[in-house]
Amino acid sequence: MGEDRVVNELEELQEVAHRVEAAMSSVIAGKDDVVRTVVTVLLAQGHLLVEDVPGVGKTMLAKALGRSIDCSVQRIQFTPDLLPSDVTGVSVFNQDARTFEFRPGAVFANVVVGDEINRASPKTQSALLEAMAEGQVTVDATTYRLEEPFMVMATQNPIEMEGTYPLPEAQRDRFMARIEMGYPAPAAELDMIGAHSRTDPLATLRPVTDALTVARLVAAVRTLYASPAVLQYVVDLATASRRHPRLRLGISPRAALHLVRAARAHAALDGRTHVLPDDVQVLAVPVLAHRVILSNDAQLARETPEQVVAGLLAEVPVPVGAR
Repeated sequence: MGEDRVVNELEELQEVAHRVEAAMSSVIAGKDDVVRTVVTVLLAQGHLLVEDVPGVGKTMLAKALGRSIDCSVQRIQFTPDLLPSDVTGVSVFNQDARTFEFRPGAVFANVVVGDEINRASPKTQSALLEAMAEGQVTVDATTYRLEEPFMVMATQNPIEMEGTYPLPEAQRDRFMARIEMGYPAPAAELDMIGAHSRTDPLATLRPVTDALTVARLVAAVRTLYASPAVLQYVVDLATASRRHPRLRLGISPRAALHLVRAARAHAALDGRTHVLPDDVQVLAVPVLAHRVILSNDAQLARETPEQVVAGLLAEVPVPVGAR
């Protein structure tokens, strides 16, 4: 009976994920792999950093996810004058009741779109730390729980550095994955120009599921089986990264945990009740590359974190019995 329930949950998960991906792809054409990663992070209860040049659809990707789910969505435009209280909320004194009342900030939503997060000051950026790590906000010694599911999709522009504050390592480590949109293929760009120049595709996008269903599927993903051999494989990757001569900062324990959670979601999207090393390998670059810091020699050789992480996958053997 329990096995039948798991199978039914996986079938529902695949059906819901397919509807969400189809809805998002109607707005973001030709980026099926990017859309799949977004849905994977959503089901793994993580947060996503979208980093790319202006005009490739970073904000539209985040909005498309929010519109695809019948849930609360808040957008925060990060600017240098944005205050932490604008994000978390503030206590206001009520003259009539003679008490302080809490007014929630923009972070109190199921999907929070943080546009150009690196334009805000480090103090404002850090206002998201507790919310992203623990799903709660503390204001004036009172803790408020956030709704579930809760996901932050933040965008940043890596090219224009003037007037920006690079995300510190502690903040980047809170994001389960980082992706790049990339330029669309010529055929997809032609279709996009023709369609988007006539109407706003987001205006016609309708929800295909709701927050309660997503929260239930997120809970189901957490029950998927990851064998001791697969867990050992993730630990071996983390250990190798901390000793790697091309890295000054290796993979954190939080990163290893995020990799396992993302691998569970990837396995569920494939209709499997167990995690394979293949799931780990597919997600290793988007989950790990933004967290490591290259050594001086690697930087001088113009290597990228993605190349080093890919090299780790080639170097670390898959434990026997992990498949």
